[in-house]
Amino acid sequence: MTTPSASTNTALTPGASAVPARRKTTLWQWAAPVLLIGFLIALWEVLVRVTATPRWLLPPPSAIGQELLNSRELLLRHTVVTLEEVALGFAAALAAGIGIAMAIAYWRTVSRAVYPLVIASQTIPIIAIAPLLLVWVGYDIRPKVIVVALISFFPIVVNMVDGLRAVEPDMVHMLRSLGASRRQVFQKVQIPGSLPYLFSGLKIAAAVSVIGAVIGEWVGASAGLGYLMVQAAPRFQTALVFASIVVLSLMGIALFLAVAALERVLLPWRHTPKQAHVLYEDSE
Repeated sequence: MTTPSASTNTALTPGASAVPARRKTTLWQWAAPVLLIGFLIALWEVLVRVTATPRWLLPPPSAIGQELLNSRELLLRHTVVTLEEVALGFAAALAAGIGIAMAIAYWRTVSRAVYPLVIASQTIPIIAIAPLLLVWVGYDIRPKVIVVALISFFPIVVNMVDGLRAVEPDMVHMLRSLGASRRQVFQKVQIPGSLPYLFSGLKIAAAVSVIGAVIGEWVGASAGLGYLMVQAAPRFQTALVFASIVVLSLMGIALFLAVAALERVLLPWRHTPKQAHVLYEDSE
């Protein structure tokens, strides 16, 4: 009687060969963007030095990095202010967005009356509303929070409404046949089914919330990264302007990753390796 060879054992356990391949794919997914960003930064550095571009016009990445180090205390102080505005505005947008979305999806009358207004609200430039908020509310943190909320709540509302309306008709019919009420269907089927859509909207809102805070600070503020940029640009402190932009970009990325991490915790079934394999196998 012959014993199974090593190749036979490997064939019987397909998961063993899939693990290294998956790790290799994950490593490449992280390495590819890092290499691309590194190449672009190096190209920027070389072109600025070769063309002898003045630093006040376009500083090289090395000068921006040095500015980040030299002005770290100044940047940190203004970052705290901007982050507070973003956090408060995002929280307000989340509460208002979920409430409005649920009302739109539950009551047809509200949908016909309110949903067009939600869409129309995005046709008004925020930069035109911000000065009015200074007149109506004042120069404290409140107008910046309102601007952040106005920018952030739209993707939350639209995505959650789509999720609440994307319920399977067969599921609804089955619950109705079992005697479930309209409210029970909404609570047991529509709300849980809308969570993936909601997190998609939250990730968009988290990224654009930083833009709202900067717009509010540009119009009128005494602190914040947007205020720092406005003060630095007329003084030709271009490296400080770029350093502020870098911090804002990192803030937006961090907020996006925080929402994505929360989604992985609350909706773990959406991020299984099996699902990832199915999504990307056609592109390989």
